[in-house]
Amino acid sequence: MSIPASGDRFAAFRHSSYTRFFFSRLFSAFAIQIISVAVGWQMYDETSNPLYLGLIGLFQFLPSLLLILVTGSVADRYNRRAIVAACMVVGALCAGALLALTVTHSFSPWPVFGILIVFGIERAFMGPAVQSLGPNLVPEQDLPNAVAWNSSSWQTAAILGPVAGGLLYGVSAIAAYSVAFAFLILAGALVFMIPKPPQRNAVEKVSWGQILAGFKFISGEKIVLGAISLDLFAVLLGGAVALMPIFARDILELGPWGLGMLRAAPGVGAIIVAIYLAFYPIRHHAGVAMFIGVGLFGAGTLVFGLSATPWLSISALMLMGASDMISVYVRETLIALWTPDEVRGRVNAVNMVFVGASNELGEFRAGTMASIFGAMPAVVIGGIGTLAVAIIWSMSFPKLRRIDSLEAPEREEKSAQPA
Repeated sequence: MSIPASGDRFAAFRHSSYTRFFFSRLFSAFAIQIISVAVGWQMYDETSNPLYLGLIGLFQFLPSLLLILVTGSVADRYNRRAIVAACMVVGALCAGALLALTVTHSFSPWPVFGILIVFGIERAFMGPAVQSLGPNLVPEQDLPNAVAWNSSSWQTAAILGPVAGGLLYGVSAIAAYSVAFAFLILAGALVFMIPKPPQRNAVEKVSWGQILAGFKFISGEKIVLGAISLDLFAVLLGGAVALMPIFARDILELGPWGLGMLRAAPGVGAIIVAIYLAFYPIRHHAGVAMFIGVGLFGAGTLVFGLSATPWLSISALMLMGASDMISVYVRETLIALWTPDEVRGRVNAVNMVFVGASNELGEFRAGTMASIFGAMPAVVIGGIGTLAVAIIWSMSFPKLRRIDSLEAPEREEKSAQPA
């Protein structure tokens, strides 16, 4: 029997553990945005090579791919809160290492890529744990509200983080990395303050069947498979974040502060939609809304790639963020509600690899294509590809398209464990 969503617009914050979790994610996401802006601009300053901008994304994605069979099982078998806190401390150490390279004037591509690999390993373990920890902190009826606020915390950081990163980098790279280091330490401390929540751990002996349970569940649940794969290919083709230093410096003729504005623009659009969804959640035609969001994301990407005017580029990026927020909200709510807790970590590990592929691997695609065809053609081709994906997936996953409400599914409890 489905449990109706709570009508309380601040329902998630009635739980103190979730409040700490929310602000921890806010500070850590803020730090990640600052680091992303600082590393991208500093790398382009040092090399002027678009390919290196793409490699920044690739080296952060590879650990998630290579460790996919491990990270989800760890999140399901061990204390998720402790995993998240430890990962944030490792992230702080990576920010400290970037700071040390900058202070000693040793910043160069390959030492930075080495640090980013460690950062990618940290994110590979933290992703499934943090995505699985949130649902443990609120009752099921408050979960859609928590998902909306989770997204707003990330998008708030996506607005303020890049602007702050650009401003801080304008002062000095040292200032940017120092603030990121402090925020990650604070985020880790907040997680340590969360009381250990209830968690249905996987207790069976480790086997290949247990390790692959996340893949088995996703492949058998077409709703989840369609939602995850739609995001993968849409953002993989439509991603333009890696090329923003090129647009800011060479096409739109803006400085580090302008790069911060470009990076923040998708977040502005997304936070508006996220806050709206927190107050007025999607109650009907959720699947259709998801596909419309992906289509608008592709259209915004296309406009951004064709624009050489700052205000139009920023507007296109805001549209991209707003439309992406719709699909993220639907996807994350579906995954959270349709996934049993005992396999949640492994499912989220697969999801995080797909998300990482769409973001970091998308940055590599964009950087590689830009080095061959130029930045603007690389983004335009990606936008056209995203529009095509929205059409193809809407026909290939009719059950996902027909999803109406975002409530827990009325179905018999299925075992997520292999026989």
